[in-house]
Amino acid sequence: MSRVVQVLDLVDDAALIAEYRARHAPGAVWPDIIRYLEAIGCNDLELWHVADRLVMIFDAADGYPRATDPALDPVVAAWEAEMGAYQRAIDPAGPKWLPMQRIFAYDGRS
Repeated sequence: MSRVVQVLDLVDDAALIAEYRARHAPGAVWPDIIRYLEAIGCNDLELWHVADRLVMIFDAADGYPRATDPALDPVVAAWEAEMGAYQRAIDPAGPKWLPMQRIFAYDGRS
């Protein structure tokens, strides 16, 4: 298992950011999206937000991303299209989510 940390920006509009947060409130994410995340091996996913920046942290199971049920593909595409109205890539020439690199770690033991 490995830890994955990715970042993107949200459209800098308070109303859109509020909507985006509401779309990710407990119980608001579509059940098929949760099934998809479980199927690809995405565990313990968290989204963190400040200003217009969004950070996603999750544990990727061995074999991530795993193959999924093709019947989920249109649902995932529809979710991504809807979320695209709120999101913007940090680098317009790059992928929407950019991987972050850990540059420091402290485990609490001296």
